[in-house]
Amino acid sequence: MSVSVPSSLETLSINTLRALAMDAVQKANSGHPGTPVSLAPVVYELWRNTLRYDPADPIWPDRDRFVLSVGHASMLIYGALHLAGVKAVGPDPDGSTGLIHGQGHGRRPGDPHALAVSLEDIKAFRQLHSKTPGHPEYRLTPGVETTTGPLGQGLANSVGMAIAGRYLAARYNRPGFDLFTHRVYALCGDGCMMEGVSSEAASLAGHLKLANLCWIYDSNHITIEGGTHLAFSEDVGKRFESYGWNVLKVDDAEDRVALAQALAQFQRTTDRPTLIIVTSVIARGVPGKEGSHKAHGEPLGEEAVKGAKLHYGMDPDARFVVPPEVYEDFQHTLGRRGAELSRAWKAQLETYRQAYPDLAAELDVWLKRELPAGWDRDIPTFPWQSTNDPQTGKTTVPSLAGRDASGRVLNAIAKRVPWLIGGSADLAPSTKTTLTFEGADSFQAESPHGRNFHFGVREHAMGSIMNGMAVSGLRPFGSGFLIFSDYGRPAIRLAAIMEIPVIYIFTHDSIGVGEDGPTHQPIEQLASLRAIPHLIVIRPADANEVAEAWRTLMPMRDQPVVLALTRQALPTLNRDRLAPASGLRKGAYVLADPPAGQSPRLILIGTGSEVALCVEAAEALHARGIPTRVVSMPSWELFEAQPQAYRDEVLPPSITARVAVEMGSTLGWSKYVGPTGSVIGMNGFGASAPLKDVTRHFGFTVENVIAHAERQLT
Repeated sequence: MSVSVPSSLETLSINTLRALAMDAVQKANSGHPGTPVSLAPVVYELWRNTLRYDPADPIWPDRDRFVLSVGHASMLIYGALHLAGVKAVGPDPDGSTGLIHGQGHGRRPGDPHALAVSLEDIKAFRQLHSKTPGHPEYRLTPGVETTTGPLGQGLANSVGMAIAGRYLAARYNRPGFDLFTHRVYALCGDGCMMEGVSSEAASLAGHLKLANLCWIYDSNHITIEGGTHLAFSEDVGKRFESYGWNVLKVDDAEDRVALAQALAQFQRTTDRPTLIIVTSVIARGVPGKEGSHKAHGEPLGEEAVKGAKLHYGMDPDARFVVPPEVYEDFQHTLGRRGAELSRAWKAQLETYRQAYPDLAAELDVWLKRELPAGWDRDIPTFPWQSTNDPQTGKTTVPSLAGRDASGRVLNAIAKRVPWLIGGSADLAPSTKTTLTFEGADSFQAESPHGRNFHFGVREHAMGSIMNGMAVSGLRPFGSGFLIFSDYGRPAIRLAAIMEIPVIYIFTHDSIGVGEDGPTHQPIEQLASLRAIPHLIVIRPADANEVAEAWRTLMPMRDQPVVLALTRQALPTLNRDRLAPASGLRKGAYVLADPPAGQSPRLILIGTGSEVALCVEAAEALHARGIPTRVVSMPSWELFEAQPQAYRDEVLPPSITARVAVEMGSTLGWSKYVGPTGSVIGMNGFGASAPLKDVTRHFGFTVENVIAHAERQLT
């Protein structure tokens, strides 16, 4: 079999992209080679001729975004980043790293021209500590805009990126100054189209008419188990037409002219997102594997790789070879185009500073991932002041539900932080997350300046869209009932992996939901969320802890946060008598100690609504001669981040008599109560009944806390 000569430089570049993918997967003996082989022409056309992207400045704010939702085909993006000569990200003059824009691993000192993905990185595909993992990872590999792997996530992320683009344009663009015009492209496959999250996100994108969004769907009719006929026979195009998308078709992935025409039509479309359905043959040109599901999830084999290289006119025995003219091909097209565009954008920004100094100053703060001066100036405090009813003689203390306190604090902050935007999965009236100040408005197709988002009953898509908004530099919040965190858990987990500062406001945080019953009463949710690495979970005890929680979470740049808030009213703790709520920032703090300098014999630990219960029980124990310490522990994660000396100060190892109280699973509490301590929690599901009846039935009473405490001392 003779080696043919490529007919053009473009063909050579495409085939080099294919060869790199085959070589990397074969060397690693692991990976998915079929899709990169078949989609190389699509990626080449998009990167070389379409993207507004500067390889020398991959964090340029108005760059087009490329999302590889088919994350298993990761060699497509690694190959494109390498051939395009995308540079690694280094510190900016002000010392910031540019991580807001989705880059990681800055340039090595003295190496200002380091590549985001070198040829050596490609040779280390799927190996420990390499920048080319099996699925693309945000922060790890410069040029990767979001972590993709679980199918459909990248698509939903891209909707968040498109929303961010629309919002930034509405806020900052002015006549003659189009600072934000970028588009978002996502490459997906049959698996992405089967996942429910992509349907949720596509439905919302169509409703919002996100004309800056384009999904390129590789319809190769192959999944790991075999042909799509086994489980997937719908007409995807008609489905997307019903969502309100512009649907275009390219009958052959090799037809770059047709693809270029479809991309140009997308760019001319101004009233809806676009889906381009591209028909491809998986592992095209690979002997014995073409069109087979066996090319999906395993290496092709040495002989098949050699046969494919012969088919594509390449040296069958050469590995990891990139002809110099391929680099030049990208430099003279994408590189030159991107440099001109980013240079013009930066020049426009300087003129904008003179024309709109206030907006430019705000934009500079956003670019640095900082908070505006005075962002926390209006956060309310919640004073304690009892009142006496002269007729009944009863004393009433102030109380406020956690969700209500959070709504007040959120509005106070959002008014001063214009990129703090979000909404709920159709539960804003219940979660109290509506922004009510003048100009907040609803984000809709006709009002992209709006800051109230209506995600609909789509918890999973809400979280994934928030992730896309966050990697685009916004500070998104999303809300729902804590029980429904289960519906969005994959997105929460990915936010933690990416270390992005999304904010979840989950209300109805316990069996205190009452009459709604077991289906709506969270039990294991707190424990499961605490099990996610890098995720901060905060369950405040009263309105002032809620305010302190917001003060604590807002400066966080690299961690997602879950606020678990009550539906029912919480008594405002008397901070004149108890420790200040500022202790929340350390995760746990001594709220109350025994009177008259007595040393505590017992520690009661509570979170959320149960802290007030612990305070009341401690007072009764003091009256019985049992000196008791009360610890409010709103966040395990923040507490574990403190020095051991502080943790031992709050929970002295010498005091082993301990009782923890939380209306949730007891899982994990043994770490804080020790092997002999007691936990009052839930070991089964809840029940449908009024709040007082439910809490009494499951033992969340002063009497039960006292009983557990006394047993600890016998």
